[in-house]
Amino acid sequence: MEKYHSALEKIMKEGTDKKTRNGITRSLFAIQIRFNMSDGFPAITTKKLAWKAVVSELLWFIEGSGDERRLAEILHKTRDKDKKTIWSANSKANYWLDRGYSKFDGDLGRIYGVQWRHWKNQFGEEIDQLKDIIERIKSDPNDRRLIVSAWNPGELKYMALPPCHMSFQFYIADNNISLHMNQRSADMFLGVPFNIASYSLLLHMVGQVTGYNAYEVVLTFNDAHIYKEHFESVEELLKRTPNKSPQLKLNPKISSIDNFKMEDIELIDYNPQESISAKMIV
Repeated sequence: MEKYHSALEKIMKEGTDKKTRNGITRSLFAIQIRFNMSDGFPAITTKKLAWKAVVSELLWFIEGSGDERRLAEILHKTRDKDKKTIWSANSKANYWLDRGYSKFDGDLGRIYGVQWRHWKNQFGEEIDQLKDIIERIKSDPNDRRLIVSAWNPGELKYMALPPCHMSFQFYIADNNISLHMNQRSADMFLGVPFNIASYSLLLHMVGQVTGYNAYEVVLTFNDAHIYKEHFESVEELLKRTPNKSPQLKLNPKISSIDNFKMEDIELIDYNPQESISAKMIV
C-alpha cells in the first residue's frame, strides 16, 4: 500500500485547500494508483479495513438494490432498524428526504447497483449493464466498450447520493483481466481504502466467472481530497509501515456473478495495525 501512502503524502504537501459543500478539504486533481494482484490483495494494513462492509456493499450493488435495509440484511442478517450500515446516514439525510423521492424507509433511490443492473433508456427499457458486460467479455474479450456506468445525468436527482465512483472498464490481454475505475470525488482517508478493496474484489469475481486471471486494478481519483478533520489521522497513518498484503480466496464453485454470498469470499492472512478513528463526512 506504499502507493496509497505516497498519494496521501503528495496531497498533504502539494494540495490546495478549498471550502466545499461539506467542509474544508485539501485536494489535487486526477491522481492515479495501480495495483498488481500478483503482489497480494490490496487491503490496507496500516489501519483496519472494514472488510465485511466492503463485501456486503459490493454484493448489494451486484444485486441491483437501492434499499439500505437490504444492505443491513446482507451484512447483519437482519433488517432491524437499529443495525446501521455505511449508507444509513445517506438514507436519512434531509437533503434526500426533502426531495420527496424516498418511497420507503431505507430507500436510497436509483444509486449504484440500480444503475449497474437496471439502467433505463429513453424508452423506459431496462439495461442490465453488468450482465451484458460479462457476456461480452466471454464472447468478445477485445471489445473496447466493456464499460459499466453509474453516472446517469437524467436520474441524479433521484439518487440519495450522486455516484462518486462513476464508471469502470475491463481490459483483457494474455488471459489476464484488468479493471480501471474512474472516481469523480475521493475521500482519500476513509473512502479510498474501501474503494480500492471493493473494485479489486469485483475484478477477482468477474475474472472467476469469465475464466480470466485477475491482473491489475487501476484507479483514477479526480477530486482527490483529504478533509481538514482527517489531517491528524493521515499524519498518524503516514508514520506506519505497511504489513504484508493478504490473499483473497473465492469459492471456486461459483460460476455466476449473481451467486456469490458473504461466505464465498474470504481474506487470508490479513494482519492490519490498530484502527485510526476519523469522522465520516456526509
